[in-house]
Amino acid sequence: MRDLAAGLRLALTTLTVVPLRAGRVDRAVAAVAMAAAPAVGALLGLAVAAVLAGFEAAGAPAGLAAVLAVAAGAVLTRGLHLDGLADTVDALGSYRSAGGALEIMKKPDIGPFGVAAIVLTLLVQASALTGLGAGAVVAAWAAGRLAVPLACRRGVPAARPEGLGALVAGTVPAPVAAAGVALVAAASIWAVPGRPWQGPAAVAAASLAALLLVRHAVRRFGGVTGDVIGAAVETAASVALIGLVLA
Repeated sequence: MRDLAAGLRLALTTLTVVPLRAGRVDRAVAAVAMAAAPAVGALLGLAVAAVLAGFEAAGAPAGLAAVLAVAAGAVLTRGLHLDGLADTVDALGSYRSAGGALEIMKKPDIGPFGVAAIVLTLLVQASALTGLGAGAVVAAWAAGRLAVPLACRRGVPAARPEGLGALVAGTVPAPVAAAGVALVAAASIWAVPGRPWQGPAAVAAASLAALLLVRHAVRRFGGVTGDVIGAAVETAASVALIGLVLA
């Protein structure tokens, strides 16, 4: 029970801006926190959906409401995953060896590949939100955070001996990560009214995208880092949104 409470606290403090005091942090706690990421994603999705509905009710155009909702999602996560996306894309686009690519990821600046990745991701997410209801938004944000336990499942190494990746890599049992995918897929049956298959299909596509990105990162960098996990989150969320908005 102590691991559960500490893990939930770590999940909230790591994945959101919720101002909780830092508790115990070790690999046992990290395993709980990473496994709980989809639930935190669902809460973030509720917040994003509320912002979207609020601005639409106030008379804002659909496009503006969607942009503001995506911006709210970025604020609620401190832009953590977007930063990871930019760093990962810059490193992958460098075509350097593993060591050189990891050094690029550690630099505080963002290169052209990273800027393009952020801009395109935000455009995709905002555009998709203009055609989605609250249930689909929650499903997409939960599906995006499925990337966290999938990237941190046992058997996936850390690229560095230090940092967030080293703390969380390999902590989540594979059956737990698979159960998370199944639960989010089952809950997403109601995401798109009249099309019960579309939500689970979007969740499956998002999970596959995350797995492919993590696999590529392991081949290029030798393992995962916190940046790779963030990139997987944004990739999975974007794929889920695309899958949910298609007519």
